[in-house]
Amino acid sequence: MNSKKVPQTLTIAGSDSGGGAGMQADIKTMQEHHVFSTSVVVGLTAQNTLGVQSVLPTPVDMINAQFDSVFDDFDIKAAKTGALFDQQRAETVVDNINKHNIHPIVVDPVMVAKGGARLLDDSGIDAIIKKLIPIADIVTPNLPEAEVIYGKKIEKNDDVIAAATYIQQLGAKNVIIKGGHQEGDTLSDYVLLENSVNFTIESPKYDTVRKHGTGDTLSSAIVSNLAKGLSIKEAIIEGKHYIDTILQSEIIVGHGHGPLNHWGAEDEIR
Repeated sequence: MNSKKVPQTLTIAGSDSGGGAGMQADIKTMQEHHVFSTSVVVGLTAQNTLGVQSVLPTPVDMINAQFDSVFDDFDIKAAKTGALFDQQRAETVVDNINKHNIHPIVVDPVMVAKGGARLLDDSGIDAIIKKLIPIADIVTPNLPEAEVIYGKKIEKNDDVIAAATYIQQLGAKNVIIKGGHQEGDTLSDYVLLENSVNFTIESPKYDTVRKHGTGDTLSSAIVSNLAKGLSIKEAIIEGKHYIDTILQSEIIVGHGHGPLNHWGAEDEIR
């Protein structure tokens, strides 16, 4: 019998019944990266590729119990947050990150689902900005999320740099502002690292509606690579490469914003 110890990761997020985003995208991504994923379910969604039909946040006591169960048994090397739904759940997650000293922690500040449904209320956004981002090792907002955090419109490259600097000044060590909402044929993600190194990662804009779960997948790929021992910069670059790879190979699932093809990178991940 062959035995193998593998890196263990944690996703702290909501469940997507349609399987394309949220915790399901996280677990699929981590599995493809050959790390073992544990989970803390912060809320349930009735969701498919057409949208979010209903949301049910997890009771706080159950969130606490899940954290305790995971850390009583598993050796978590890296973790991420996704949809946290409201202020009470966000603050509960922050309390548990501090209690269990969870690092590195990647914060994907999920605010709106691909179909437009809100997954975080105003007080929850405030908790993310004031309490979660300051303890994050990496924050991965898209442009609309970065605008909410920054409090200003982001219209040109200088605005992206200023927003990333502002988010870093909130306490986040490293910031990625994703360019998926940009116009044009080429997208540019801006990365600001804690050692003042900054760079952009450019990629083609793929003409497809099958991008459901892209943000969750990127943050999960980064977490997986961190758990395997890559540096912050290496983990970000490899995570972005994973996204670009799987976007080039579609699967036909659902009738709306379809999910990513996580099998699309199997020949590259080891």
